[in-house]
Amino acid sequence: MHLQMASEISPPEAGEAEGCIQCQKGSKLVLFVTGKCHWGCDYCPLSDNRRETPDMFANERRCSTFDEVIEEGKAMRATGTGITGGDPMLDFSKTIEAIKQLKTAFGEGHHIHCYTSIPIKDEQAKALGEAGLDELRFHLLDLSIKRYQNSIDSARKHGICVGIELPAEPDKEDKLMALLHELNNSGVQFLNLNELEITVGNQGNMDVRGFNLAGGITAAAEGSSELGIRLKKAAKDMSFHLKFCTATYKDAGQLRNRFKRRGEATLRPYEILSDDDTIVFGAIPCSLEDASDDVFELRETLGLMDGWIRYDASTQRIEMPLSAAEDIAEHLTVPVQMVEVHPTHERLEVGIVHLNEQR
Repeated sequence: MHLQMASEISPPEAGEAEGCIQCQKGSKLVLFVTGKCHWGCDYCPLSDNRRETPDMFANERRCSTFDEVIEEGKAMRATGTGITGGDPMLDFSKTIEAIKQLKTAFGEGHHIHCYTSIPIKDEQAKALGEAGLDELRFHLLDLSIKRYQNSIDSARKHGICVGIELPAEPDKEDKLMALLHELNNSGVQFLNLNELEITVGNQGNMDVRGFNLAGGITAAAEGSSELGIRLKKAAKDMSFHLKFCTATYKDAGQLRNRFKRRGEATLRPYEILSDDDTIVFGAIPCSLEDASDDVFELRETLGLMDGWIRYDASTQRIEMPLSAAEDIAEHLTVPVQMVEVHPTHERLEVGIVHLNEQR
C-alpha cells in the first residue's frame, strides 16, 4: 500500500472527497469559526488559545470580520475552504454566514466542507445546503452512525456530500472495524482516517491512555499508522472511499503546500521563496527618523527600482534583495542581515543571519 511522502501531491484516488483533493494541493483556506465545543474529546489537538474562543482564524490569521477572512483567502488564491472549530454547528448562524460570504466572494465553484460532531436536524441540513455547503464531515462521538443516520440522509437529500472523519485510535480497532460495516451502504460517501497525533494540547490525556510517540520527526501515536493501513485494506470493497492521512503528510505536506501557495502569491519583488518554502530577503536595521534618507541613498547606490527596497516601520528595518544586501555587507559599518520569515499573514520570523561583523 502506498502512503504519501511528506511533500508529495499524489493523483486523487477513485472516490476521494473533493475537500481532500484541494487540501493536498494546499489550496484550501482553513477557517476556524468558533472554539465552542461541548464534547471534551481527550485526543483533541486544539491549543489552549483557541479553546472556547469566539474569535475566527483564517489559516493562522486572527480575524474579526469576514472581510479579513476573504482577504486571507485571496492572499493564498484559495480554491475552497474547510470550516472547522470547536464545533461550527454550535455557532450555526456564523457558519451559515461564512458559507454565504465565501460563495459570494469566490463564486459557486469555491468548494466548502465543514466538520461537526452534532447530529444535525433536517432544517439545519436544508439551511446548510441552501447556503452552498458542498461537503459535511461528521465526527462520531461513539464510533457509530446510529444517532447520525437521519442527519446523513437529510444532508444527502439537500445536495451535500457526506463523510466521516476520525482519528485512528490504536486501542479502538474492534470498534473501528465494526464501524466499517455500519458505513457500508449507509449513504456515507467517504471515511477519512487521520493518524492520531500527540500534541501539547492532548499529551496528558494520551499519556493516561498509554500512547507513545511513534518516533522520528512525526508527532504520531505509536500503532496508529499500522491500524490505518489495516482498516484501509478491510474497506477495499465497501461502498465508501477510505482515505488514511498520515501525520507527516498532513503537517509537512498539506501545510507546507499551503504555505508555498501563499508565499508564491504574496512575494514582494525583492523577496525569494526558499527550498523550505519560507520567504528570504536582505535587511538593514534602521530607525524611523533615518529611514527616508537611508532608503533614498541605498536606492541610488544599488540602482534599485521602486518596490525593490522598502522600509518596514513595524520591524524598523530596510528590506531589499538578499543579493544586494550581500554585495554591500562588507562595505557598511551597520548590521546587514538575511531575514527568513514564514509566508503567513503575521510573517513569523524564522531566523536572522548576520552578513557582516556589525551587531
